Amino acid sequence: MTRFRRRRVLLQIGIAAPILAYASVGLAALTWPGFDHATQYLSELGGAAAPHPAIFNVGVLVSGAGAGLAGIGFALSLLALGGARVSAGLIALCFGLAGVGLVLSSLYPWPDPRHLAINLGLGIQIAPLAMVWALRRIEGTGRLRIFLLSVFLVMAVLTILTKHLIFKGLVNDANVGWWERAFAIVLVGWTGVAAYALERRLLAQARSASDA
Repeated sequence: MTRFRRRRVLLQIGIAAPILAYASVGLAALTWPGFDHATQYLSELGGAAAPHPAIFNVGVLVSGAGAGLAGIGFALSLLALGGARVSAGLIALCFGLAGVGLVLSSLYPWPDPRHLAINLGLGIQIAPLAMVWALRRIEGTGRLRIFLLSVFLVMAVLTILTKHLIFKGLVNDANVGWWERAFAIVLVGWTGVAAYALERRLLAQARSASDA
């Protein structure tokens, strides 16, 4: 079964990238017994003070490259399913910028000022909305659209809270690490779920065409 094979491979990379990111963070934290998840930022796992910074930095680098490839996979898959071109292109751009930001941040570990290129990844927050727009005319994607809208709302709330726009004392030096981790889980995790859903959709469509 070769129909959509390349698109599906790109989406499979999109499934694997978040898993690799989580694994590298977890392993890097395990190698630093004194690491305080409540008060320290994840980027510190790749800094000079970390016992094995390469674990974190290599994981981020590979995940960043995977994000860029996944963005291409999302765009091509949505087009194959009948999605809108503009929104597909916007998705590819968001993931491409996120990938560049992650790769650069891994090459310039914290506290190098160039590490802040990782903020390019925050643009991926608008990708769920673009994906909803791309899926609006594709039948059978209602649950995926609801999931994507929910993800967008959660990220919006976390952004407002972590930027101290409301409830300014809620996120503080004593718990900022936990908030960052919650944000990272949502920011990265939804991409794997969406990639899986689209990959299954392409596979089903390929099988249907083959049977026909």
